[in-house]
Amino acid sequence: MQIHRDLTHLPALRRAVITIGTFDGVHTGHRYIIQQLQQAAATCEGETVIITFDPHPREVLQPGTNPVRLLTTLDEKIELLSKHGIDHLVIVPFTIAFSELSAQAYLEDFLIERFKPHTIIIGYDHRFGHNREGGLELLELEQSRYGFQLIEIPQQVVHDLSVSSTKIRKSLQEGNIHLANELLGYDYFLEGTVVHGDKMGRQLGYPTANMHLPDPRKLIPAHGIYAIRVHLKKHKFPLKGVMSIGTRPTFDGTDLRLEAHVFDFSEDIYDQLIRVEIISYIRSSQKFDNIEDLIVQMDKDSLIAREMLA
Repeated sequence: MQIHRDLTHLPALRRAVITIGTFDGVHTGHRYIIQQLQQAAATCEGETVIITFDPHPREVLQPGTNPVRLLTTLDEKIELLSKHGIDHLVIVPFTIAFSELSAQAYLEDFLIERFKPHTIIIGYDHRFGHNREGGLELLELEQSRYGFQLIEIPQQVVHDLSVSSTKIRKSLQEGNIHLANELLGYDYFLEGTVVHGDKMGRQLGYPTANMHLPDPRKLIPAHGIYAIRVHLKKHKFPLKGVMSIGTRPTFDGTDLRLEAHVFDFSEDIYDQLIRVEIISYIRSSQKFDNIEDLIVQMDKDSLIAREMLA
């Protein structure tokens, strides 16, 4: 998959079959669109092109009102899309100036001039241009003039897509990991660097890898304890473990911690990049009266996690 970040240096595309969207999560609904893209490209012997935006349009158009929580960072989105046989991913810098293009200018100066599309695949309610004034009706009107084919993603599928993204976020925020993973089509993951903590886990007999995520917009699931799989660069296969997401109420903590305990593991992995796949929810965060009760519960959590991951 070729990745393009500069619109002024796009290659000459061969019968480009394009679709446009944020593709956050690259979930099962998105993969339906990718299948449509690939089928259309195979029919006309063209190239598949996904056009996406960075930053997320809502961050530019509605800054500070409703913080964006991403299922996938840009790098994660690129990685996931690269597994699906896409020829080109075009990452468009989303700016106020770009958002103020009229719908006609968006079509002519952006889509037609830059991509010369053979086929455009678009949802029935997709809007574009200043004040979202353009949509399917404009594309249908200009289709014969510019000679592109138009494939509409039906209403029901689009509704499934929007519900899917929203539902995944809601499920993660409620700790419903099984539903989120089912809708994603893979296990939701967090990726970050292992940083030094206060070594409290080690004192309790449960040393943890404290994760720092590179992008604060990444959605973090509900506070609680989870069964996880951990991917490390030096290890061919994922390791098993348990993770705490929360503020450590037993110690009257206030800052959010992502603490992963890897079973039967003692290597020094500070400053290393790790990926944690969240497999199953075990319980909510809880404040214990004393350290002994906490350790007893941690023993139970580990046993449950091992059984879940067996």
